[in-house]
Amino acid sequence: MSSVPPLPSDGSSRERPLKVILQEYGFLGRWGRRLPWILFFVAVLFALGYYAAYERYMQRNPRLEERYFSHSRTATDKVAIITIEGAIMHNDGFAKWQIDQVRDDSEVKAVVVRVDSPGGTVTGSDYLYHHLKMLREGEGTGRKLPLVVSMGGIAASGGYYLSMAAGDVPDSIFAERTTWTGSIGVIIPHYNVGDLLENWNIKDDSVTSGPLKAMGSPTRKLTPQMAEEEHKVLQELVDQSFGEFKDIVTASRPQLAKDPDKLAAATTGQVFTAKQALELGLVDKLGFLEDAIDRAIAMANLDPKDVRVVRYTRSTGLLGDTLFGPTASAGSSTNAALQLKLDAIAELATPRAYYLFSWLPPLVVNTK
Repeated sequence: MSSVPPLPSDGSSRERPLKVILQEYGFLGRWGRRLPWILFFVAVLFALGYYAAYERYMQRNPRLEERYFSHSRTATDKVAIITIEGAIMHNDGFAKWQIDQVRDDSEVKAVVVRVDSPGGTVTGSDYLYHHLKMLREGEGTGRKLPLVVSMGGIAASGGYYLSMAAGDVPDSIFAERTTWTGSIGVIIPHYNVGDLLENWNIKDDSVTSGPLKAMGSPTRKLTPQMAEEEHKVLQELVDQSFGEFKDIVTASRPQLAKDPDKLAAATTGQVFTAKQALELGLVDKLGFLEDAIDRAIAMANLDPKDVRVVRYTRSTGLLGDTLFGPTASAGSSTNAALQLKLDAIAELATPRAYYLFSWLPPLVVNTK
């Protein structure tokens, strides 16, 4: 039967307006009301198919962006570059985000840790060392990842400490020819301006629960006996942290453990050139980042033609600014400068142990 509407019986018109017909029957008849739902389900199926096909390229952490670095752009297996640069002051930040990203990405088969850092706090350096070591040993994931270190311009003190996460695997630590490394040691910065304040008629009259509670205060004028006692306590803290540093080094550099003379020469706190570090056994090879990547690929038994090397950067753009604050603006620069000053002042008043190649550790603030 025809679905064409009947003609009017009153003879007023033999043609009904198109608008009336569309209002009564819809543009496509009964399918007109169903069409939006059909299109909706098609879009959902398309989105699911797209996600399944390209899931490996999508970010798990909105604070990071995974960027192609080298080798195959389409390969599934990855070698991830974790970048650690600048002073290491905090436990959580960009370095830890990268470690978490690698841990959660089952397609990462090997890791290259790119170190360009003078070190930082004892706690921050040990924290990163611990989590990098967990990646290599597969602790918590059951997925052991070959780990190779590539040293940049400087990998000293805490930067060298976390490099020991490579373990005692042969040819796993690379230094560039211009790298400075070593500086194995501990420092607790302490500055005393008590005499200066006395000249200004300013006296530190802090009330404490014990004579050592204000230990390390830069404003206290100490008697020789009290100064000696404080120095002794601080030296014990330094010695213990230094002993732990040497234990980490000898566990990853067994050749140093077997040669007490070389170990003594390597742990004076001196910073070494790459060639000197190689002679001492602090590093395994002289080479660039690309050499470390080749070594990681070989250690993971991957095909160089079928592997994607990636690295991570901070998220930028509107989404990143909306979620995590503006990355660059006049206001943010002012706030960053203010934070730097406040943090520096706080650090000056805080006795803290550092694995750091610097003579002004408290003024080196890194918010990464």
